[in-house]
Amino acid sequence: MADMQTLHASFAAKIDAVLNALEMEGQLPSGTDRSNVTVEPPRDPSHGDLATNAAMVLAKQAKTNPRALAELIVDHLTREPDIVEASIAGPGFINLRLADTAWLRELSAIAAMGADYGRSAMGGGQKVNVEYVSANPTGPMHMGHCRGAVVGDALAGLLEFSGHEVIREYYVNDAGGQVDVLARSAHLRYREALGEDIGEIPEGLYPGEYLKPVGKTLAAEFGDIYAAAPEGEWLVLFRQKAVAAMMDMIRADLALLGINHDTFASEAELQAAGKPEDAEKWLREHGFVYDGVLEAPKGKAPPEDWEPVELPLFRSTRFGDDQDRPIKKSNGAWTYFGADLAYHLQKAEKADALIDIWGADHAGTVKRIKAAVAALSEGQGQPIPFDVKLVQMVNLMRDGEPVKMSKRSGTFVTLADVVEEVGKDVVRFTMLTRKPEAQMEFDFAKVVEASKDNPVFYLQYAHARIRSTLRKAGVEPSDAHLDRLGADELALVREAAQFPRIVEAAARAREPHRIAFFLGDLAAAFHSYWNAGNDDPAKRIIQEGDAELTGARLFVASQIGQVIRNGLGILGVEAVEEM
Repeated sequence: MADMQTLHASFAAKIDAVLNALEMEGQLPSGTDRSNVTVEPPRDPSHGDLATNAAMVLAKQAKTNPRALAELIVDHLTREPDIVEASIAGPGFINLRLADTAWLRELSAIAAMGADYGRSAMGGGQKVNVEYVSANPTGPMHMGHCRGAVVGDALAGLLEFSGHEVIREYYVNDAGGQVDVLARSAHLRYREALGEDIGEIPEGLYPGEYLKPVGKTLAAEFGDIYAAAPEGEWLVLFRQKAVAAMMDMIRADLALLGINHDTFASEAELQAAGKPEDAEKWLREHGFVYDGVLEAPKGKAPPEDWEPVELPLFRSTRFGDDQDRPIKKSNGAWTYFGADLAYHLQKAEKADALIDIWGADHAGTVKRIKAAVAALSEGQGQPIPFDVKLVQMVNLMRDGEPVKMSKRSGTFVTLADVVEEVGKDVVRFTMLTRKPEAQMEFDFAKVVEASKDNPVFYLQYAHARIRSTLRKAGVEPSDAHLDRLGADELALVREAAQFPRIVEAAARAREPHRIAFFLGDLAAAFHSYWNAGNDDPAKRIIQEGDAELTGARLFVASQIGQVIRNGLGILGVEAVEEM
């Protein structure tokens, strides 16, 4: 059933057919570019059900004025039985008012497609690598990682639902100095597990209690052979063991949120395999890397220890960056940028498009990484679409006061603690109730509050209300008498019918929060419909003694519930049956 055409797609096809006819008649030039033609609801619902900008965007190609072209388009559209009115507004917008039968067919389409309603083939099977979380493997997940984790996972779900093939990837930063600090911290806990009094955790090491089990495991495996051994004998081994333990912990924490990555790419393995060297060689061959001297820092006298050193520099200014960037340090080690560049080259080998979800504190890196991927695109002779989504931190609050740190972590509130307190679905949906680039406060009291001011509760309550009504109705939902439905039910259907269009728009923009916003609007529309029945018994869904009308209204409610479930499914949130 998934290949049935939804209402918005159907009317987009009707507009396309009209434009084909106008090309055949010679009113439009053959092969007219229609890529900017849209079919969507007008901003003011009083103007109609749908609007198209076709005449506005095609008039120049047609060498006529928009209103003249609009009249030709309207002449064709008024022949369509589903269009009861086609009018021209302003300089050439076309507003359409649809027959009720068009909305009733869409209601039946929701029922026929079920869980596939809104699913799209828009992506055409394009393989997209979505890299998200990628937290340093030095401790449990904390709420600083949570928002990016949810945004990335919801985006992956959205892209799959809209016809893309998705690779969910986590980049393990296991080659930097922070994992040496982890190894030393684990060695301290190892000595503690052997019975040594380690006292206060020294400054510069990780103090969290989460390393105690790691120390015990190391003590059980190696006994005391490394207790007094020099660092050179155990650092690499303890680093490997501690990173593996941290990644097990991180996977478990992410699983609490319903997040499972397909690929964990190791920075250490990337470097051991010589990928940065391969990337440098490739970039040199294509003229993107040269040996040069960095300019002294601008705007102030150079530091006393600054000296001009020749380094391999990436030509990022060629792609809009303000200076060329070194891919190696003066000691021969790879810069973060050099390693990241090699990593993106590796990702591009297995995907058609790349998306990175980063914390907002990485904003300064965006331009140079985009420059690097642009170079890869140019060198390969084909574009590699690349997008970076920046996610702001979340401020944890309890009754308006900042939440104190967790004892287990030593420095932060763990993701596991939050999920345990309020639940996976509350955390996931709340993270999507604002645009990711906007600041967010997560107040423990408010996110579980049973009120319409809490978007999670308001949405779940709408679905639970629908399911409860279906259970106690005593009548089966039926589409046998949909002609009994009135304006209130059709208004609900109009709201639900936006879903396929919203899915495609959200997927194009890489913005899963649009689904959450849509679901909030749909829930509000349903609650308003329900509350009308409190004031006027004739508007209640269940009408005693009128099985036909009850069955038709239940059919509408059932399909609203289906759309809510489909939207929540994209976001990785379960729809509750009762509250």
